[in-house]
Amino acid sequence: MQDPTDPLSPLGRRLLKLDPNAYGELVPSGEGNATARDLLEGVQASDLITGPIARRDEANGLLAGLWLYFDWLDQSHAISQKIESATGSFWHGIMHRREGDFSNSKYWYNRTDGHPIYQTLTVRAAEVVNPFPADKSVYRLVAHGWDSAVFVDLVQQVYRDQSDPRHRLCVALQELEWRTLFEHCTRAASGR
Repeated sequence: MQDPTDPLSPLGRRLLKLDPNAYGELVPSGEGNATARDLLEGVQASDLITGPIARRDEANGLLAGLWLYFDWLDQSHAISQKIESATGSFWHGIMHRREGDFSNSKYWYNRTDGHPIYQTLTVRAAEVVNPFPADKSVYRLVAHGWDSAVFVDLVQQVYRDQSDPRHRLCVALQELEWRTLFEHCTRAASGR
């Protein structure tokens, strides 16, 4: 039984449970999850929230985020580039980072100043980063609040080398960033 205070629809919940290994690559190659693609084709943003949509940009962000979660970058891009808000720019920046277009990713992240998730992301990321051995490239991520440009640079340095301990950290931070933005979109889309 779904929590009545949770605005994510049963379809949204089903998608999130579909693949426990989803979103595990920093720069995915090849096709995304075909089962997720089949489920997402034809889905509208309104299908992901119970009740009426309070904020359309955030609802569309949910859909962009789910395509991204299952490594369908082109489909995510088609949605996020139409969202003319900091939320759209955030999803857009993540998508370009994941496709390996790092400079374009930074351009879109620069358009996210003041996004409401930054404070939460800073706190949550610090909890992930603090146990990590001392490393300037990692410390800079959260030294003055979450720094998306520093994260892009770090991902660019490590995405090809899974033996680098920072690679595993980047995957954890990538998942945290996605989850934090998705949670924001869920609450905002439903007006909660």
